Amino acid sequence: MTVLPAADAPIPIFTTLKEVYGSLATAAKHAERWDELVREFEAKFGHKPTYVARAPGRVNLIGEHIDYADFGVFPAAIEHDILIACAPRPAPTAAAHPEGYAPGSVVAENLHTRYTRQVFCPTRRHTLGDDVPLDAVRVAPWHLDIDKSELRWESYVKAGYYGVLNHFFFPSSISPVPVPVDILVTGNVPPGSGLSSSAAMVVSSTLAFLAVNGIFDGEKAPTKGELVNIAMENERRVGVNSGGMDQSASVIALPGSALYVSFVPSLHAEPIVLPRDAVFVCANSLVVSNKAESAKHQYNLRVAETLAAARLLSHRLNLQVDSVDGENTKRHLITLREVLARKSGFYRDEQDAQLEDLVLLQKGLVDMLEIAMDYLLPEFGDRTDISLDEMIGKSGMGEAEFRELYLSGVDVETTHFELYLRARHVFEEALRVLKFREVCLAGGGNEESKLQTLGKLMNESHDSCHRQFDCSHPKVNDLVRVARSFGEVETGRGKGRIYGSRMTGAGWGGCTVSLVHRDDVEAFIMHVKKKYASYEGMSEDDLASCVFATEPGTGACVFKLTD
Repeated sequence: MTVLPAADAPIPIFTTLKEVYGSLATAAKHAERWDELVREFEAKFGHKPTYVARAPGRVNLIGEHIDYADFGVFPAAIEHDILIACAPRPAPTAAAHPEGYAPGSVVAENLHTRYTRQVFCPTRRHTLGDDVPLDAVRVAPWHLDIDKSELRWESYVKAGYYGVLNHFFFPSSISPVPVPVDILVTGNVPPGSGLSSSAAMVVSSTLAFLAVNGIFDGEKAPTKGELVNIAMENERRVGVNSGGMDQSASVIALPGSALYVSFVPSLHAEPIVLPRDAVFVCANSLVVSNKAESAKHQYNLRVAETLAAARLLSHRLNLQVDSVDGENTKRHLITLREVLARKSGFYRDEQDAQLEDLVLLQKGLVDMLEIAMDYLLPEFGDRTDISLDEMIGKSGMGEAEFRELYLSGVDVETTHFELYLRARHVFEEALRVLKFREVCLAGGGNEESKLQTLGKLMNESHDSCHRQFDCSHPKVNDLVRVARSFGEVETGRGKGRIYGSRMTGAGWGGCTVSLVHRDDVEAFIMHVKKKYASYEGMSEDDLASCVFATEPGTGACVFKLTD
């Protein structure tokens, strides 16, 4: 993927916490946590760490489930993060345990006591290749065992390691080998909360193994954009077909700005300053959403449905999306955004452009919602979902080739596919993102009116996620209702200024994000803590980790420890 300057920046290497968090005040809040991590690393391994890799979680302000359809999204990094302290394992330590000094072996510890020490070592498999004689042997890429049926914390560490091994250590007997590594992990991004703990874990793991192997010291050091692509690839190792938003927000984020992240014609992140009185408050529903374990009938199924919707629309609109060579046709996976661009006539022009044309994109979205959408509905009955047989029949493809292209590479579990509502959500949500961006960028004007418009877009987004994309949860809906009810609370300065509230992240649990006026944040947080039933009986410390205000933070980095 070609990257533009925002994503072409190098991964920052810092030596002070002020650089890591962007301000002394924020750094002071986290100093003790970092000190504890370093102390515990030395206590567990008998030597000091050389690096700490940091990757923040993210909150998606608007633009849910559209990144894997190649539409732009609007996330921001948060203060909560994953930290991984790491160092090469000293030879004297390994001498007493030779098996611990195998190339690339890892001893992984976690500060959370419920997680036990894990030891693993990558292997290189020798397999026959298509392009060599049958009696020859080719060295295959590095391999690590990851059990997708029972994902554990170290699965995400391994996923991050995979990309480093296979991008920077080539399978040759004369190539350098990775060093043995000790790592210690900690984090305060709640897992399954919709704040992208899994992406933060994979990004920080990738950074840790890059740093400890000296990759940042040479010419092969990846840029931010390259790290995003590697991390996306790595997260698929745990069975999630990620679209790239989570990794982009965690890696490319800048302090004080949200990001408009677009993926076509290339990865691009545009910093967007929010209205001065806008504060976003995250609240955890306490419903854990395990994106990887439930993917076959939730996340991955939605990916399959949007891709299938794109195929059916392209056939209905008679778009040429496949390669034809004589009598042979090579089928391609296409996204809803590609269908829009081809139908609107700017697909080929876009391939040579530096940035997407947002005017053409917005017009194309409006047009797509007015044409051909009914083709995604079944021929008969009042249902909106469509059977597999009818879906294949409307695709213009044979059953075998359809199954191979759309169902063989992704694990899904269903008998009917909801193409119409999923596609409507994607197109409408993409429009909302563009409008959100426009409001934030508009100079002058009434600030209160801007906040009200942004909040209305967030409310519409949640309602669509709930009713059209079916990715919310009853408890999340309850939490949204509680947040919105703050508008009826008397604060002493009038009614509470809550502008909008929506689910954030993959959904099916996790967190909400609410847009609140800066002056009403404390009152809003107290209201949510008091009114959301699932918080009853919780300690103040636990509540503080469940409901918190956030402003856009810094992206991923490597902290180099100095004596």
